[in-house]
Amino acid sequence: MKRRKFLQLTIPAVAALGLPACTRIVGSVEPQSLSIVLRGGKVFYKRQWQTIDVGIDSNGRLRLGTNLRASDTINVNGKTISPGFVDVLADNSMDPDITYDTFEKYKVTDGVTTALQMHGGSAECGPYYQRFAKRSHLINYGVSTFVMVIRGQGGSVAIRKKLVEQNLAEGALGVSHSLEYQPTPYEEVLEYAKLAKKYERPFFLHLRYSSNEKELDGVDEAVQLAKDSGAHVHIDHLHSTGGTFHMESALDRIRAANEQGMTITTCVYPYSYWATYLYNRRFDPGWQQRYGISYGDLRLVGSSERLTPESFARYRKSSKLVATPEGIMPLEKTVDVALKESFCMIASDGGIQFESHANSHPRGAACFATALRHAIEINLPMELIIEKMTSLPASVVRPAMKDRGVIEDGAIADLTVFDPATVRGNATVENPNQFSSGIELVIVSGKVAYRDGKLRDKAGVEIKASS
Repeated sequence: MKRRKFLQLTIPAVAALGLPACTRIVGSVEPQSLSIVLRGGKVFYKRQWQTIDVGIDSNGRLRLGTNLRASDTINVNGKTISPGFVDVLADNSMDPDITYDTFEKYKVTDGVTTALQMHGGSAECGPYYQRFAKRSHLINYGVSTFVMVIRGQGGSVAIRKKLVEQNLAEGALGVSHSLEYQPTPYEEVLEYAKLAKKYERPFFLHLRYSSNEKELDGVDEAVQLAKDSGAHVHIDHLHSTGGTFHMESALDRIRAANEQGMTITTCVYPYSYWATYLYNRRFDPGWQQRYGISYGDLRLVGSSERLTPESFARYRKSSKLVATPEGIMPLEKTVDVALKESFCMIASDGGIQFESHANSHPRGAACFATALRHAIEINLPMELIIEKMTSLPASVVRPAMKDRGVIEDGAIADLTVFDPATVRGNATVENPNQFSSGIELVIVSGKVAYRDGKLRDKAGVEIKASS
């Protein structure tokens, strides 16, 4: 796969002015009627870090230059101006009509301007978009075709294919399936991937295996799927499913496939432990041997409770999410290795759904701020980690994400301003519902969605594929 040309992104630095962040400066409106100018921040523009004015016009488009004037000029001295973060593995599929407000709140406060549910999504994308278009949104939103739900409704493979294609025709951003959670014959999976290729949409795949002995078989299957279908295959969270024990070998396979003309991307989240629902097949008999853990290692998310054989059996009958011990996926052997590859991006595989009785992985609220902090700690170039949170994920769902995920003149004004000195995720297993630190300002479609710790305008729009 040829590496795409990624346009301007952003990084931290300290500028000369001594004003506090987000201070208003009195200005006047220029003929082009800029509504906002961000001044004093560092921008990765034209392949280098620069301090330039980033303006937003009345159409919500970026205007770049010097000495721009607007009705609202915001001092962001010493901060980084980045394209808004794009989460292609956001998860709010259980009851989105009820939980979307909470879900979006914890995304925007982590700097996310676009949350795309490409791991699951919806089995009825047309009605989904119709319902959500009637509501106000803090961030941009979009969904993929949820094959697991379609298959769960029964019917023949021919009927399932028809439903998948109907979703694609109605604007679904891709096709998504989870083979570990719902084992499916390869021949049937191939039919879904061929439909993704027919519509030039990506096929998002949770691999079939996560054990030490078989995880690479799942990677090989994904490569074969890309070869046989011609589809762009995206492997979900490689460090927790496919590369936990053999990351370098998994990456070698993906890299070789791309060099042979296939298109395979993948993603990771910056946490050394995974979490999932107890009813999932990952906790079928033999899980202790597969992952080298036991009941007492499992933590009920949203509490300090450690499981026992009795509580495991009780919670497995309900929709409870548990987290494994920290270090079960060592960052230095998994995430850090994967991030060196041009085809690997950051994605959360999470979302906060409930304010009370919180039971969501902390990555749903803190993935992107945590990724920035981790990149700083391991000396990963800031422009590289930002690329992996903006233009790279946006490229997977183009043209639906056209003019988003980049900072260039005329691009859509989805922006995140953060302080590299203080940015970090605060969500924990015990208390996942916490805002990230250091996210100073988030702009969605030219409007301020989050500023100085407060939620503001709701200007998010649907991200939908054209038929």
